Amino acid sequence: MLSRLRNSPWVRWALVLLVCVCAGWALWANWAQAREAAASLPLWALPAAVLAGMAGLTAQMLAWRALLAGMGSPLPRRAAARVMFVGQLGKYLPGSVWAFVAQVELARDWRVPRSRGAAATLLAVAVTVAVSLAVAGVALPLSSAEAARRWWWALALAPLLLAALHPRVVGWGIRLAARPFARFREVAEAGPLEVRGRAVAASVGWTLVAWVPLGLHVWVLVCGVGGDPLRSLGPAVGAYALAWTLGLLVVFAPAGLGVREAVLVVALAPVVDAGAALVVAVLSRLVMTVADVGWAGLSVLLSGRAAPAAGPVPEPRA
Repeated sequence: MLSRLRNSPWVRWALVLLVCVCAGWALWANWAQAREAAASLPLWALPAAVLAGMAGLTAQMLAWRALLAGMGSPLPRRAAARVMFVGQLGKYLPGSVWAFVAQVELARDWRVPRSRGAAATLLAVAVTVAVSLAVAGVALPLSSAEAARRWWWALALAPLLLAALHPRVVGWGIRLAARPFARFREVAEAGPLEVRGRAVAASVGWTLVAWVPLGLHVWVLVCGVGGDPLRSLGPAVGAYALAWTLGLLVVFAPAGLGVREAVLVVALAPVVDAGAALVVAVLSRLVMTVADVGWAGLSVLLSGRAAPAAGPVPEPRA
């Protein structure tokens, strides 16, 4: 019964409609909050910030795709973009778990077993958290002592999490997590869950690349509200890296709502006043929502001719 509901096109369309409504509401709500602030920015600031945000999301998609390929399920770039960007709209529902579920189910349309899709997505989250905390740990102590003192415990986790990304540790963790599900037919047919060290390294590299444009989108907004271009670069990158990570970890907040804003206001204090920092936080939420929705729409259009594989059949054992 559960399998029929999961594979029903009516159920899928209902879920897609619900996700689109929630994402649209988030876009409208963010615009209502940021409209006055956006009007005071230079004309180039918001488009430049949106493009930077979309570039960062692209690198994050490539990081996830590298892990999936390293597990034996390579996807074409257009298919990977559609799976990730459409699936990520689920984060606008209460509870970040919905983005995870949607991504795994959409990947299954391209013959990616659920076990492999879930493992790649969870590992991508682990890579993102480890790399993001490392970026924040380097940037914030040099530029925002208050933020470093307040969230020292999160920054202190970065070396441990990076060490945990060693292929042997990752492989052991994946096998341990998959052991309770080994009796399920789909898990058995998909073969043992393993990931290549090169795939983990590629994912870490793409995630590092992602933080260049993601940090730049906040830097553009800080400059737009009057921040000094040179002094604000470090705080912008470090603040958003920490804000994004803590927002991700607070799973009950849709897309980290409220958490990101609080971190950004504190971390940007050395370069702009509290009022301007709050404006940047609100504008950043709007920019990243536009980037999420924009990439979801573009990925559907760009992958329109690339039909999914016939039937969600697991990959054969290597």
